[in-house]
Amino acid sequence: MTRDSRIQLLAGVCLAACLAASTVLAVSLTAIAGRAKLTYTDRAEEGQPVEVSIGIALGAFRGVFVNMLWIRAEEMKNEGKYYEAVQLADMITRLQPRFPRVWVFHAWNLAYNISVGTNTKEERWQWVNAGIDLLRRRGVPANPNDLLIHKELGWIFLHKIGGYTDDANPHYKRMMAREWTIVMGPPPERSPDDRDRAKAIARRVAWLEQFRDAPDSLDAVIAKEPGVEALGRALTGAGIENTRELLTRYEMWRAMQKSGQREAWKRSAGPKTRAFGAVVDDPAYAKAWPALLFFVRKQMLIHDYNMEIDRMIQYTKDVGPLDWRHYAAHALYWTQKGVDSAYDRMTAENRKDFDFINTDRVVAQACQELFRTGDLYFDFLSSSFPDRHAIWNGIPNVHYVEAYQRMMDPMRRRSSVDDGGRRGTTPLSAGYENFLRDAVCFYYASGDMANAEKWRTEMLTYKYVNLNDRERREIWARSWDEFIEHELVGELERPSVAIGQAAAGLIQAYAGGLLGGDRERFLKGMEWAKMVHRKFFEAQHRVTIVDPTTPRMEQMPEDFQILAGTQFVMFLSTVSLDDAEAVYDAAPDDLRAYAYDMLTEQYKEELDKMAAADPDKKVRPFDATFPKPQSLDEVRAKMAAYIARRSRPGVDIERK
Repeated sequence: MTRDSRIQLLAGVCLAACLAASTVLAVSLTAIAGRAKLTYTDRAEEGQPVEVSIGIALGAFRGVFVNMLWIRAEEMKNEGKYYEAVQLADMITRLQPRFPRVWVFHAWNLAYNISVGTNTKEERWQWVNAGIDLLRRRGVPANPNDLLIHKELGWIFLHKIGGYTDDANPHYKRMMAREWTIVMGPPPERSPDDRDRAKAIARRVAWLEQFRDAPDSLDAVIAKEPGVEALGRALTGAGIENTRELLTRYEMWRAMQKSGQREAWKRSAGPKTRAFGAVVDDPAYAKAWPALLFFVRKQMLIHDYNMEIDRMIQYTKDVGPLDWRHYAAHALYWTQKGVDSAYDRMTAENRKDFDFINTDRVVAQACQELFRTGDLYFDFLSSSFPDRHAIWNGIPNVHYVEAYQRMMDPMRRRSSVDDGGRRGTTPLSAGYENFLRDAVCFYYASGDMANAEKWRTEMLTYKYVNLNDRERREIWARSWDEFIEHELVGELERPSVAIGQAAAGLIQAYAGGLLGGDRERFLKGMEWAKMVHRKFFEAQHRVTIVDPTTPRMEQMPEDFQILAGTQFVMFLSTVSLDDAEAVYDAAPDDLRAYAYDMLTEQYKEELDKMAAADPDKKVRPFDATFPKPQSLDEVRAKMAAYIARRSRPGVDIERK
């Protein structure tokens, strides 16, 4: 046998071996790809763009075709042809639905690159919301166990909406709160029980369980509550066309009913709004409304927002009384869902990657934001009209301090760079210490020295404390005045610090001063809050062309009296009736005026009924318990002027 023949024979044997191996491996790889859903789209659908069908027909050349689409999409974006770029992005995701970076790239393009190329806050919100929607409605369902998509979705909520780098960020926060007030309704009203973490969580869980337990079909709703059928006919007669319009109009009407200016709002309403309001107010539908609303909202959460209600309940139990109007609640939901979904796929090798670490960090940062601004006051009614400025005021919620502490150990076990037993410095420990610095300063300024001492001791005895800064332990051990002075030097220009310190001062004024009967503490707390508020706005009061009505860094009202008034309302809603009366009696007249309408809604009917039924006349009616403030009309006018001043001029609204 010649040398050439031997080479040919050997090559033939190798070829046969390779073909046999490829046959075996192809079957195995196809099975693995199928189980992991890592397959390309391989069929054309009716109404699908012709480019997608062409790509499918190209077979092995699909990658080249997709690269051409990517290049063209980038060119269109740079040329300002945003809608065309979005259409091409949609084609690419259809061709590569199991490639997570395709979804992440195009969502980022929408929320970050294209949004900042527009000129108004409304346009920017449209593109940011489009990026969120792309991942939430399509990217996550196509890649349910992928960590990257969940992390990027959570990051858009936390950074783009919650951060301050975008000039339109105050508008994003208001629009997010408005959207989720419509979707889920406002959360349960505050009560004295909310001061207890376990009770606050239990109330939110009970509320969410009503969504979960709603029937899954309209027929089942009608079978459970027959009045829903008649309500549906009445709504059709009122011209309601779809579920989102139904929920929007319902929340608008309910907000009008609660407003101190309800009669003026009703007079300005159009015929369709009045017809709808008549259906809402009709006592014949009193039982049907809750049944219909919980059903409609459940379907919207599942089908429009791809949310799992059982998971929402579980995270509320684990983390705290989540307010779904707040951007950080959604950041936490999606990133924690990503960690939970991908955890079973973690191996010794991919644990070394930074995907779990980075996603866990977003979860931790979301929890920080919920502590800093998680107790939310939002003016939904003003947000319903594009010419009006809606107040969004988030203040610290201390229930998330414990939640952050509990997160640390599970995150440390998942992280390959946070093993405190082998490393003297870890990122998780640094983040935890920074968080506790804010928490301790808040407790101190609010007069809660027991918790301030508790969490300072936690840091002094923390076994994973970082060793790179030898002075830190000495700083934590300083006297309180020295520690607070050191921590707040130059920090009051930061929104997160300013919000916490202003809120803490007001809490000390209301809880320790008015409720505690200590006028000196009231004055001290108010002066502290005023100082913090003044320093922050002196440093950060700048408007931009994107939103000339709202300072870019405004995370609380720029008018201190409005800030103090809205927080006074929130405080009174979390105390008992007797305590509310005591605080109201001790408060200045202008603070009373901010709370009067809320107290009227909450207590007037109950107190007047009790007084009328009391033969001994020992129970005082509402007007005797909470006298009408002399400055009520003045404060109402002040609020209206503030909203009008901060709203866009020249917009004529027809309130249909």
